[in-house]
Amino acid sequence: MNRFKVAERHVERGATVLKEGESSSELYTVLSGQGIRYMTLENGRRQVINFLFPGDLAGLQGGLTGEMSHSVEASSPMVLCVFDRARLWELFRNQPERSYDLTWISAVQEHFLGETIASLGQRDALQRVAWALLRMHERLSALGLLEAGSVPLPFRQQDLADALGLSLVHTNKTIGKLRDAGFANWAEGRLTVTDRRQLAKLALVDLERVEVRPLM
Repeated sequence: MNRFKVAERHVERGATVLKEGESSSELYTVLSGQGIRYMTLENGRRQVINFLFPGDLAGLQGGLTGEMSHSVEASSPMVLCVFDRARLWELFRNQPERSYDLTWISAVQEHFLGETIASLGQRDALQRVAWALLRMHERLSALGLLEAGSVPLPFRQQDLADALGLSLVHTNKTIGKLRDAGFANWAEGRLTVTDRRQLAKLALVDLERVEVRPLM
């Protein structure tokens, strides 16, 4: 892994890590901080695909297809572990256990996208927001970022609205309903879930044990 790793990169909030349509000689895993993946539509509007958390991969798709189909932007200061894309096949050939870890992370990210599509198609606005906040709270808690009952969530409400196919106004009102019901509160870059069972019931999901992610 030390041979595969090139460097660690620090990026500021708002910086573009990877750009849609461009190729990159590097792959990244997120060591700290959070970001978003998004696509730019023909009319110039931005569609958030999903969110990046510590342990996630960035740039693998571009490494396999030649160019990025989406962009990656830092929503907070981030530290990235940089890998040399040219040595990816060497990793798969010589390090099967680490290659499995990389494949596992990719599969989990794909599963999350599948859940997102199910939310867009089958959940109403309140259920969508409840699902998203619950899943993000679970993920960040599993990373050891739970502090005094809350986890860092530096995204804008517009980012969540884009990802869930809702308007900003509707998203704001929905978050307010969850806060007033005593289920969850997202304010000033922190997310607090005060009633996980009720939030999960509202989101139409079961509370699951979050699996430990391999470290790349």
